[in-house]
Amino acid sequence: MEAGGFVSRQTSLDASGVDRRVAASAAGTDFRILGGRLMTASEGLLGSFSPSTTGEQDFVSVLHRSPAETPTSAEADMDYEGLPQGASTSTHMLAGSVAGIMEHCLMYPIDCVKTRMQSLQPEPGARYRSVVDALRQIIRTEGVWRPIRGVNVLAVGAGPAHALYFACYEKIKFSLSDAVHPGANSHFANGVAGCMATVLHDAIMNPAEVVKQRLQMFNSPYRGVLDCVGALLRREGPASFYRSYTTQLTMNVPFQALHFMTYEYLQELLNPHRQYNPSSHVVSGALAGAVAAAATTPLDVCKTLLNTQEAQAIHVIQAEAFRTVYRMGGVPAFFRGVQARIIYQMPSTAISWSVYEFFKYVLTKRRHQRRLRGDGDR
Repeated sequence: MEAGGFVSRQTSLDASGVDRRVAASAAGTDFRILGGRLMTASEGLLGSFSPSTTGEQDFVSVLHRSPAETPTSAEADMDYEGLPQGASTSTHMLAGSVAGIMEHCLMYPIDCVKTRMQSLQPEPGARYRSVVDALRQIIRTEGVWRPIRGVNVLAVGAGPAHALYFACYEKIKFSLSDAVHPGANSHFANGVAGCMATVLHDAIMNPAEVVKQRLQMFNSPYRGVLDCVGALLRREGPASFYRSYTTQLTMNVPFQALHFMTYEYLQELLNPHRQYNPSSHVVSGALAGAVAAAATTPLDVCKTLLNTQEAQAIHVIQAEAFRTVYRMGGVPAFFRGVQARIIYQMPSTAISWSVYEFFKYVLTKRRHQRRLRGDGDR
């Protein structure tokens, strides 16, 4: 039954000959009373919404429900991931775009340090003991703006890349979850959705990553983003922007699968009713990023090798990247920059998820309120 673009799902009580309210009380069925609190005997508080002075209802998000919890029409209206397809997709894309830009821009100095610490042939002036030591040396010897050189190209790529990334993830996650485990969260669906979203994300981000890492390297010969792009096209051709694409996918597919599965699992523990909860989004995002970053650092080292000028200096081709890393530094070489990578990914994923969930909540709440006002005018 559709009403105003929303799919309304109604429950029924099989209690012939008995008043519905009495039967519901006796059977322990949920009471859902508009203007009050939504309670269940087993699950506790799902959310609340009370009429305001203007007649509008406060918005509360309820994302995932157990199979036993069949939401009423009023709950479906409030579900901030249950909007009509068009509105939901645009909300995910806008929220994802803002989250991606903020994540990459705020963490860019740490990303610069990570790139340098993963170098297999660091010059004497680019040997660092720690992340803090690296930042101190870079600022002292190369200037205060050096750690953020190239941030503009990453911001340009991060917007559309993360818009597709989150929109694709949300669409596939809910489609697969409904098919695999209707009415509940599915770790399999989360992992598959994360993998598919990564393919789109990396297709847009890979050229930006190549230019960014070329500019981040010590003694980079490029004057800026346009100079770097022009030099790459003239000397190495368009294929240079995607030299590390398959390696990046090899790294990011398991990274994002671990990332999304860990995040959704932690959300089940910390935020079981899937309401908008900033602290749970921050903690879940940070821990998910740390786990995924540590596990995929060896692949990130190989990606950096292929993206930077070192690949030409030591004549590395893609198939030989792993052997080259091992030959030049053994097993420890695969974990170069692991500290910087974890330090980068923890706040990075925390920022990304918290900003994404915040904007998704705000945008959807506004849509919900506008729809209520429109219904009231009619």
